[in-house]
Amino acid sequence: MTHDELRKLENTRRRALWEIARFLPGDLGAADALAILDELDEEELNGKPFTDKPLELNDVRNSVPVQPHQCGIDIVLEMNIPQPWRERFLQASIGSTRLPEAPYAGDCEKFLRRWKFEIAYLERHRAFRANVDSPS
Repeated sequence: MTHDELRKLENTRRRALWEIARFLPGDLGAADALAILDELDEEELNGKPFTDKPLELNDVRNSVPVQPHQCGIDIVLEMNIPQPWRERFLQASIGSTRLPEAPYAGDCEKFLRRWKFEIAYLERHRAFRANVDSPS
């Protein structure tokens, strides 16, 4: 997967995650965004990955070094965030305040915490859909 393909994929994923956040699990208004997320997951599974094996969330958290900046704020260097997490963070952070050299470490940590909740919420949507699709 090229960098441009990864950027497009993660931009699409980010927009769909923001979209499903507007709906409670089971709300039919989330159906289009869920279909997009399903398609992206399938594409990632069957397509050529950007990396050999993406790190799990906690591994990313533990692998990205935090550095003090001369202004007194901790930063993370983008190059130290492994893909696809770097692109996910960048897509989620568009428009965020940052230093010219690097994003704030606190923003990276906030993104990683938030990601966990976003994926859990996505799974709640999927579980509700699965229960509706296969009634007992």
